Amino acid sequence: MSELAWVYTPNAKIPEGQSLPPGVKRYAAVVTYDGSAFCGFQKQKHSPSVQQELERALSAVANAELVVSCAGRTDTAVHASYQVIHFDTSAERTGRNWVKGANSQLPDSVSVLWAGQVSEQFHARFSATSRTYKYIMHCSPARPAILAQGVTWVPYTLNAAAMQEACQYLLGEQDFSAFRGAGCQSLSPNRNITRASITAVGELLVFEVSANAFVLHMVRNIIGSLMEVGFGRRDPSWIAELLRGKDRRKSAATASPKGLYLVDVCYPEYFGLPLSSGGPIFLSK
Repeated sequence: MSELAWVYTPNAKIPEGQSLPPGVKRYAAVVTYDGSAFCGFQKQKHSPSVQQELERALSAVANAELVVSCAGRTDTAVHASYQVIHFDTSAERTGRNWVKGANSQLPDSVSVLWAGQVSEQFHARFSATSRTYKYIMHCSPARPAILAQGVTWVPYTLNAAAMQEACQYLLGEQDFSAFRGAGCQSLSPNRNITRASITAVGELLVFEVSANAFVLHMVRNIIGSLMEVGFGRRDPSWIAELLRGKDRRKSAATASPKGLYLVDVCYPEYFGLPLSSGGPIFLSK
């Protein structure tokens, strides 16, 4: 690509052989948030968003308007213990300055955990090699008062062993049309799931899934169907049947966003981002 063919825009993926404008640097940051009060990560006109809060806070630190890009646009009420963002700026600040300055401006529900200058070739979304989500269910006859917005309450016992068996049908590169939300703008329904498991932690049941990427509502649609298996209404092999059928109408209803967390985004080591602790903080790794 010739220099004339490429015009820089903030946060863009930098083509090979091209550079940021003189004096502009690229920074990355790791962010955690409680998504309960937000319409999701992406900025919207009608409701508060995580992106809006981060841009407001970081712009105050930079003393200039900034735009941030993220690793994954989490949906309304979805949480994150390890979301990754990046932004371009000519402001000279240390990682500590970005963290302390931004957190002094952010609401209690959003916090910057780490920030630092990165290679101009880094991109929060396009440089990521995998993403991991956890979906946390509280299985109890009585609804939880603590973490009421942080877990999904299931007032019945779920068969964790059957759900774990069903998880095995999700592994590998497949067409996930059966779990693809309406309105998904991705060009392909194919994704590669490298890990899918169910773990019991006291009264909590945790579904953990890692993939190269996810289509719209994919994790919540999968867990909705896994719950049907856990309730005993469907056999574990039903998940394989849904995948083969590629028909979203035949799978279960979308699960609540309350228990969903983005807990890890992986990048090549040379970018130097800190490793995720696994999250969220009330669970052991």
